[in-house]
Amino acid sequence: MKRLLCVFILAPLSFSCVAKDDPTKAMDGSWSATAAEIAGAKFPDEARKNVKLVVGDGKYSVTIGPESDKGTVTLDPTKSPKTVDITSTDGTNKGHTILAIYETSGNTMRICYDLSGKARPTDFKTEKGSQLFLVTYERDK
Repeated sequence: MKRLLCVFILAPLSFSCVAKDDPTKAMDGSWSATAAEIAGAKFPDEARKNVKLVVGDGKYSVTIGPESDKGTVTLDPTKSPKTVDITSTDGTNKGHTILAIYETSGNTMRICYDLSGKARPTDFKTEKGSQLFLVTYERDK
């Protein structure tokens, strides 16, 4: 009986650990941008401070000041670098898919987006004349 009771007590804990370590949930949470650059230039601090990203259950919402966008995210953590496809269903980018790469480490996440939607970035850097947008996020507490 004691053994059976231990299984019922420990089983839910083990499932929560698996969910927490699920690589497809790495982006889940609320994030604020701490650094950003676009097309090889620093993104203006005033605009960066107003970037808020929320991800969960395969969906996202992002606000940059008064502008907002919502849609779906599809992660592939098996690729190197890890990839994410962002498909807007409502807002500024409605109907567009943005290809990106991402990495997470603790409460920090970096995403490099190709805002043109034409090709996926291959590295976490931007170049003058490109439509690459690199953002470093910190998980909100």
